[in-house]
Amino acid sequence: MKTDSAAYDDSTLQPMTDRTFNRFRAFIQEDLGIKMPDAKRTMLQARLQKRMRRLGIKSYDDYRDYVFSIHGKEKEMQHMIDAVTTNKTDFFREPKHFHYMVQVALPELIRSHPTGIRKNTNVWSAGCSTGEEPYTLAMVLSDFTRQHKGFRFSILATDLSMRVLSKAGMGVYTGEDVEPVPLPMKKRYLLRSKDRSKNLVRIVPELRSRIRFGQLNFMSDAFGIQERMDLIFCRNVLIYFKREDQERIVAKLCRHLSPGGYLFIGHSETLSGMNLPLTSEKATIYRKTS
Repeated sequence: MKTDSAAYDDSTLQPMTDRTFNRFRAFIQEDLGIKMPDAKRTMLQARLQKRMRRLGIKSYDDYRDYVFSIHGKEKEMQHMIDAVTTNKTDFFREPKHFHYMVQVALPELIRSHPTGIRKNTNVWSAGCSTGEEPYTLAMVLSDFTRQHKGFRFSILATDLSMRVLSKAGMGVYTGEDVEPVPLPMKKRYLLRSKDRSKNLVRIVPELRSRIRFGQLNFMSDAFGIQERMDLIFCRNVLIYFKREDQERIVAKLCRHLSPGGYLFIGHSETLSGMNLPLTSEKATIYRKTS
């Protein structure tokens, strides 16, 4: 596909036709599980237009034909997926979860396991976006390690979007991004750019090495994850899925959660009424039944 963004004229672009919207909607809802009601048509047009401008494509119909062609599926499909996914996150978002993890969940997991503190604790940030959540977990768990000698952990961080995974893997953020990070943790876990005019920081290598980033589609039948997880953070992700898909996704998460392990979801989400092997420990915090 030839790129001609310099000659691209937004004013000539016609609105997306019903046929094209329904084609994109079917793929987004069925293959990605993301809700795409009529009310989101304007949003979809705006997000796809950025890709169209970059490629010099002048109609939504032409972009549709390209994305779903054999060549487009190989070269453009991931870019389209990156464009339509929503990625909103912050460091230390919903801080009560991290407090509960340190004060209740981790001590209970250590107490209940035969090998106690010597067991490696597996943590999964499911829907990690640009990395703020897994790096927050790494900071909190590293501080826990400083106080509990012998404690070990590893973090898996997954997302559908390769664009955000690439940013997460670099571990580079602006000074504004890291404002929620407590000052002692900033001193321990963040490196300031030598060029102070850029106002950038980078997560220290010791923390970056604790996290394994990978792509995952929640609609896949199998997630391809071998290890059992002790803690799963899947927060502010389920809201983008239909109710029946939410239950299927959480059921698959539970398959990878150790008996007695904890699942954390977002403050606006609920698992009420779902048939799952979980008990509610607190609002938005669940534990897998043994």
